[in-house]
Amino acid sequence: MGWCCLFLLFCFTWSFFVLGTYPLQSSQTQVLQQLRKHLEYPKQLEIWNNRSIDFCYLSSFPQVNITCQDNFVTELRVVGDKTAKVSGFHGFAIPKQTLSENFSLDSFVATLARLTNLRVLSLVSLGIWGPLPDKIHRLSSLEYLDLSSNFLFGSVPPKISTMLKLQTLKLDDNFFNDTVPNWFDSLSNLTILSLRNNQLKGQFPSSILSTTTLTDLIMSSNGMSGKLPHLSSLTSLHVLDLSANKLDSVLPKMPKGVVMVILSNNSFCGEIPQQYGQLSQLRRLDLSFNVLRGKPPSAVFSLPNISFLNIASNMLRGSLPDHLSCGSKLEFIDISNNKLMGGLPSCFSTNSEKRTVEVDGNCLSFNTRHQHVESYCMEVYMKKQSKGKNAGILAGLIIGVFILTMLLACGFLILWRIYCPVGISEQHLLHKTVQDSSAAGFSSELLASARFVSEAAKSSLPVCRSYSFEELKEATNNFDNSAFMGEGSYGKLYKGRLENGALVAIRCMPLSKKYSIRNLKLRLDLLAKLRHPHLVCLLGHCVDVGGRDDFSTNKIFLISEYLPSGSFCTHLAENSYGKVFNWSERLAILISIAKAVHFLHTGIIPGFFHNRLKTNNILLNEHGMAKLSDYGLSIISEETDKCGAKVEGYKSWQMKNLEDDVCSFGFILLEALVGPSVCARRDALLLNEIASINSLDGQKRIIDPIVQATCSQESLSIVLSIMSKCISLESCSRPSIEDVLWNLQYAAQIQGTVSGDHRFDTASPQ
Repeated sequence: MGWCCLFLLFCFTWSFFVLGTYPLQSSQTQVLQQLRKHLEYPKQLEIWNNRSIDFCYLSSFPQVNITCQDNFVTELRVVGDKTAKVSGFHGFAIPKQTLSENFSLDSFVATLARLTNLRVLSLVSLGIWGPLPDKIHRLSSLEYLDLSSNFLFGSVPPKISTMLKLQTLKLDDNFFNDTVPNWFDSLSNLTILSLRNNQLKGQFPSSILSTTTLTDLIMSSNGMSGKLPHLSSLTSLHVLDLSANKLDSVLPKMPKGVVMVILSNNSFCGEIPQQYGQLSQLRRLDLSFNVLRGKPPSAVFSLPNISFLNIASNMLRGSLPDHLSCGSKLEFIDISNNKLMGGLPSCFSTNSEKRTVEVDGNCLSFNTRHQHVESYCMEVYMKKQSKGKNAGILAGLIIGVFILTMLLACGFLILWRIYCPVGISEQHLLHKTVQDSSAAGFSSELLASARFVSEAAKSSLPVCRSYSFEELKEATNNFDNSAFMGEGSYGKLYKGRLENGALVAIRCMPLSKKYSIRNLKLRLDLLAKLRHPHLVCLLGHCVDVGGRDDFSTNKIFLISEYLPSGSFCTHLAENSYGKVFNWSERLAILISIAKAVHFLHTGIIPGFFHNRLKTNNILLNEHGMAKLSDYGLSIISEETDKCGAKVEGYKSWQMKNLEDDVCSFGFILLEALVGPSVCARRDALLLNEIASINSLDGQKRIIDPIVQATCSQESLSIVLSIMSKCISLESCSRPSIEDVLWNLQYAAQIQGTVSGDHRFDTASPQ
């Protein structure tokens, strides 16, 4: 009977496991393989080469752990070996330490977002680099996120605040260099927050005080400054580590249940609060390397659970009581490098093998060979008292001298403006190279830290400089008709050859009357600093107001790199002289330009908007790389609305919204879908056809046959959807350029993975 029961139990258990096992969905497997490709095939993922492997049973590998529930991936942990850190990371790929310069964190996160059931994500020491995109919030089921020991920089994405299920957030050992986020109170389930060893700055975030679920708060080795508020409201807090910052307030009150407090290497002042002697659960307290004063509370030494106490390298004074008692678990005490006097308490006996005591650098009567003499401590004390008395007089003297200097400077400036001619200095500005570090509306600090400055440093293109009008006349054979390339909304365009043999494009624009020469020079400086792989590079400029002849009077000349392979528009028409692009090639160009526009919007604060985007301004170099031209010119040109005033209907709507980059990009998407000839129509029929473009019949009627023959239906649908949103009449319903870029990258991924059997069917029904 017993054997029968055991057999039945075995059968039941076996059936439970068999019935409870589900094969991983093919789409999930495909996403994992794409992630491996994004991570550039690290050796930790070599096991994935085996096509027959079941990803859900990789938990036995220490560096790779995948957990599945039903047929979805719920947990992904990968630990790499790119742990080496650099002293200065400037936002670009570093060989053998980061992933290559071809890595796109934006695309990587977009692929991750397809693991919709993911609850645990840990990607550590994999060389991931770049600014963490906002779309990380699309992993809405995440409960645990760990991206430590990578090369992430910029700001911590605000959209993380919408990940309401998040319980653990670890971004240690990266290069985040914006202000500390202040939205943590939105994460109602957050228990562990660790941002150790970054470059975050600003005040301690007040929102943390409302995050009462926190048990671990670790933000050491950053640049936080200012006051640390009382933390007694964090009733669940056990671990607090804010060491190696620039906090300079008095020490705050702590929650009663705290176990570890590390506040070393700051500038905390005042006395150690008596309340610290009531923290019965406290095991480790480190307040070293601050400017704390007064006498340390005796109760701190006798806490029942304290095992580590470090108050070294402060300005503590007074003497410790002889009858001071030490907690039974206290194993390490460091009071060195203070101004403590008197004898050493008996519980500090150095004869104990279970307790380490450091007392050097005080004025104690114990072991005087390693102590300061008492007179020294008293002398320092008296000096500081006298300095305090004279501080008010010195401060008043400094303020008085400063005010007098400012008044003299203001008077001199007023006299200089009245009696000195401005024209000479403004003309002198025109002959300087474009190297200044400030422009109208932007501080030098902002320009120095803006991301486009780093892009410029990476570029191999020459530094933008000032050209003389004679140099341009020689380059264009005195602006001969043979050098004329065309005329657009920003003036005439010429092709020229510089003295060094380089081919350039020279744009001639009318000089805006609303800017002084000085202000115009600063605006040109700002344009010159824009560098991106998908922006046509500005090589120089010429502003000639000398009036030598009619041609040169009141004109600006912008000298840019010359791209020989024509515009995107010329490669969309069937009767073009060059190659007509298929769907994948069009997507690649659209993604490149979306990246350029995204850079213009976010590469500097405030961004460059109103770039008058159109397919004629998307140029191709000899390698087929797409670059955006005529960007940012609105800051130096005359703004007019004449271009759309005389047309009606569809074209009027298009021109009215041309200043909106997202709307303009929507029409570029439309032209890539239907071709330039169809998009150029201005009749109401086109509006009706666009409205029906989401149906298969509408697509077959209006979409370019080349697109239909080379695209997948899913990829096409994604682009159609985002295009419709971009050209929406309601500006508030248009997406951001980041959303547009994400959808285009997703469409390209779909296009790259879908087989030929799923291509768009253009044949007539049989």
